[in-house]
Amino acid sequence: MTHAAAAKRVSELVDEINKHRRAYYSQDSVLISDAEYDALMRELEALEAEHPDLITGDSPTQSVGGEATTTFSPVQHLDRMWSLDNVFGREEMAAWLAKNASGPYLCELKIDGLAINLRYENGKLVSAATRGDGVVGEDVTANVLTIKSIPRTLAGKGHPPVVEVRGEIYLPIKEFHEMNERINEEGGKAFANPRNAASGSLRQKDSSVTASRPLRMLVHGIGAWKESGLSKQSELYELLGSWGLPTSDRYRVVDSAADVQAYIDNFETHRHDLEHEIDGVVVKLDALAEQAELGFTSRAPRWAIAYKYPPEQVHTKLLDIRVSVGRTGRATPYAVVEPVKVAGSVVEFATLHNQDVVKAKGILIGDTIVLRKAGDVIPEILGPVIEKRDGSEKAFVMPKNCPECGAPLRQESEGDIDLRCSNSKSCPAQLRERIAYIGSRGVLDIEALGEVAADALTRSAAGPAILTSEAAIFDLTLELLTDDLFKKKDGTPSETALKLLRNLEEAKSRPLWRILTALGIRHVGPVAARSLTNHFGSLDAIFSATEEELSQVEGVGATLATSIKDWISIDWHAEIIEAWRKSGVALSIEGHAGPGASVVEGGKFSGLTIVATGSLSQFTREGIE
Repeated sequence: MTHAAAAKRVSELVDEINKHRRAYYSQDSVLISDAEYDALMRELEALEAEHPDLITGDSPTQSVGGEATTTFSPVQHLDRMWSLDNVFGREEMAAWLAKNASGPYLCELKIDGLAINLRYENGKLVSAATRGDGVVGEDVTANVLTIKSIPRTLAGKGHPPVVEVRGEIYLPIKEFHEMNERINEEGGKAFANPRNAASGSLRQKDSSVTASRPLRMLVHGIGAWKESGLSKQSELYELLGSWGLPTSDRYRVVDSAADVQAYIDNFETHRHDLEHEIDGVVVKLDALAEQAELGFTSRAPRWAIAYKYPPEQVHTKLLDIRVSVGRTGRATPYAVVEPVKVAGSVVEFATLHNQDVVKAKGILIGDTIVLRKAGDVIPEILGPVIEKRDGSEKAFVMPKNCPECGAPLRQESEGDIDLRCSNSKSCPAQLRERIAYIGSRGVLDIEALGEVAADALTRSAAGPAILTSEAAIFDLTLELLTDDLFKKKDGTPSETALKLLRNLEEAKSRPLWRILTALGIRHVGPVAARSLTNHFGSLDAIFSATEEELSQVEGVGATLATSIKDWISIDWHAEIIEAWRKSGVALSIEGHAGPGASVVEGGKFSGLTIVATGSLSQFTREGIE
């Protein structure tokens, strides 16, 4: 692959993976299967390893988890929270074990839940936070205090002055189904799977709602703790258990690679006999000294690995292949399948990425198809069961025009696999997705501006759409909110309408990096946006900078710099900036001295330049900011 082709593919992968990360970590939504996500990550890692110059600040290989939101107060972890690298089969597992042949190994179940960090001071629980981006998480202390299995005060004596306890919040399978039944009876929207249910339950603003949900926790490690005096991970688990913390009784310490594989095989056979969902097994070196010696990569420990179980497979009918149009205009085929239950949930849709994927899989509308699924997520289609064809099947033909606005679908550049709607400014589908993106948690975090509200603002079935461009979003008034979503039966404004306007007013003073992210510039995610705004201090300075000046900012690079200049060169994009400025959106950091002068927005050191030197043992550069 040429360098240009690699750059193009890296760009596509970064966009797609970050989209799925936002859905998973910020919206409690899953758009693709674990296996499909893992395949995308592996492809990106391979390309970046071959072309290190293509690594950008917003690459998912450079970060952990998702962004902390403004729905809850931010909490900085004392010790960074990490992700785990994965292996997918016996050979890969054997290779990892061979590199860590000293053993013994601690094997434990990989619970499909929500990572949590509990901070205890002198045995008292003082805070609980989600993982967030690994450095900063969301403060969910009030909600965690409602979980009965988590002690407010540790049992025993001799507790350290400060210790962070890490684990997974989850919902037992039986309780999950019972909870969903109650929600259905009450006319609410049931959760898709236990992981989403756990995440959604923990992120409730009303702690009484969390208290009504049967959440549980299992501990799997610690963060900050100076000089614990322990020598083994297993000793740590025993100590944490003696403090009254919920530890698993299913972990095992084994001496050989054969014993590790036996543990993996046993729970692959009996995974559905467990009280909670798992998607694999975690293997760690038991000796803490060896853990410390091996250390960490940029996102994961070298002394631990997650063995991911292969996805489950089922047969169902492919009823249709339709096309959706996303925020960037990309036209994506997706499969409509005969509803089928797999891994505990009912599936009706599956992504197909592009027309070449449909062709490569050899599937026809009307086929009996093979689906595979890792956990409770939207599956991928493996291929057709050719033996069951009866001649009534028909081939999928990619439409030539956008299914939403009728504009031509075309390649963005020669050789591009994807087709995009050419009506980027006015296509209702693109606008709807851009509006929803602006309101999402990782961007402006406008609670009342979700998918439903975005649809109501951009649909035109009952007359002219309320919004025909994101430029006018901050100029909305009660008089303009004419859709039924924003009206009560008596014609007065609904609570949704009132809340939306309040949220929009609040969003005008969001940190500048969020405003920049909200513009939806390709490749400019939260990480790159932070770097750019901290360096330049205003949107005007960013957009007036040359490509060379932009690319010199840490974590930006040439690809991203070109994307910024291309974006602002389009007239209607510049109109968005001016409209937001007139509406009172803060487009600069108060007190920023200019390019290169980094400040924290709204902080007590605003206007000052802080220089950190030397070795940082517990913080990343982002964590210091």
